[in-house]
Amino acid sequence: MRIATFCFVVTIIITTLPFTTAQTYIPSEILDDYWAFYGYPIIEAGIIGANQFEKGDNVTLRVSLVNAGGRINFESTKVADTPMKKALSTAEARLEWDVGNATGITGTLRSTSDLVEVKSGDQVIDSLAMTKKSEDPMEFVIKIDDHAPAGEYVLQLNLNYQYQNNVQVDAEGWDPDLGLKGFRVAKSFVSGNQTLPLTIVVKQMADFEIVSSNADMRAGQKDGTIEVVYKNIGEKTANNSIARLSLFKPFTSTRDQAYIGTLNPGEEKNVTFKVAVDAEATPKTYGINSEIKYTDIDGDTIISESIKIPISVNAAGASYMIPVLILLILLMAAGSYIHKRKKA
Repeated sequence: MRIATFCFVVTIIITTLPFTTAQTYIPSEILDDYWAFYGYPIIEAGIIGANQFEKGDNVTLRVSLVNAGGRINFESTKVADTPMKKALSTAEARLEWDVGNATGITGTLRSTSDLVEVKSGDQVIDSLAMTKKSEDPMEFVIKIDDHAPAGEYVLQLNLNYQYQNNVQVDAEGWDPDLGLKGFRVAKSFVSGNQTLPLTIVVKQMADFEIVSSNADMRAGQKDGTIEVVYKNIGEKTANNSIARLSLFKPFTSTRDQAYIGTLNPGEEKNVTFKVAVDAEATPKTYGINSEIKYTDIDGDTIISESIKIPISVNAAGASYMIPVLILLILLMAAGSYIHKRKKA
């Protein structure tokens, strides 16, 4: 049994011992040190609530911390052979008991994918005692890409903190009735860090992109046509799909919606919109937002993220009236000339 217990303790130390750096001591001339306590924090983290989100979501992750660390062992390092030393030894042991507490915890969240962006900075928790759960969670804002494929995405929570390494005590004297007089304490700390994985899930759903578009018009055109090929690049079927435009000046339309119907994953469909362009429109390339309204497999109505359609507007065509008038004048002049020559 002793061998089994010893092997278990060694395994815990090897697999969970946080990385430690050089000790930082509080300056003191106190030298009495009756105990050596061994232990450290082991912090665990979890997302509060659901961890499943949709493409394009901008959400706040609430992360709870639990300190599962503690004391591994302790040993006496100095004999307490007088009443005062025994009192000091007892007082030090009570303070050494906090060896597994974490203080000044700073959390930094990092994404392992370009499709999930962490928009928050560092979060801080003052302290977390052994076996305790953080009273207030760390909060991180994340943005999921509009077209992130469904599946699991891992975020890394890097925690830095301090924990107690040693306690030294001293006193000016001891009184049988009053106890220690002029009691003093010096504590030393070490730094630790842990990197913990947090997993979020992007739900399966329909998603769309424009495969191709044809929209070449001129200022003043009343019967312009926009042809667009939409593709479902998501994982779910979109039913009763309708594509619609969000128009602005110089565009107007008598048909700014187009019925698509069922669009399965990987499927493409062509739609046509009718658009008019103001005569005063500036010749350039415009971007008109389009979106797809559809019904998902649960019967819920969903509106997709906006997808831009590039539209080239050229200058209005030159008027043919003046050239026609000139031609008529020339013809009339030529006819008059020929008539005069015949009379002559």
